[in-house]
Order: sequence, then structure tokens, then C-alpha cells
Amino acid sequence: MLHATQIIKRPLITEKSTWESDARNRYAFVVDMSATKEDIKKAIAELYKVRVTKVSTQVRKGKSFRTRYGESNTGDWKKAVVQLHPEDKINLF
Repeated sequence: MLHATQIIKRPLITEKSTWESDARNRYAFVVDMSATKEDIKKAIAELYKVRVTKVSTQVRKGKSFRTRYGESNTGDWKKAVVQLHPEDKINLF
């Protein structure tokens, strides 16, 4: 079993995720590839002391790029978008 700080790697700060947090109370995080939706829900509730209503996940494929030694690629990663209870907020800044 992974600890909450091992499941949630970092918040994902983009234009879209910032807009979603303001307008829809949804927050995006980069999470461990082996984490399930229930694990993510418990980890967010434990770390930020909020009530989670919904968790959506995506596995994002790494991009390939060329180097002078041939082709390589970045690693795959997992993204979780977390919907919070309307009364709860997370201050990421």
C-alpha cells in the first residue's frame, strides 16, 4: 500500500486546470501509475482535508523525440482530475 505522498506526485498547474479550479471546483494532479481511483480519493482527502465527490483518471502516453544518438521518448504518466464538494477549496499557491 502506498502512502498518500507517494500516490499524489504533484499538482498539475496549467491554464485549463486553473480555470477548472475556479469555475468548476476541479483540480488536476499527476499521480502514481499504479494508483486506483479509491486510492487517489483517500490520498487527496488525507493531504488536503477536503471532501472528494468524483475522480477521473487518464493515462497519458509519453512523447517521442530525436536525439543525436537516435530516437527516445518521455515516460508515460497518469493524470487525475478531482471534483470537490462545493464547500471545499484547495489553495495551491
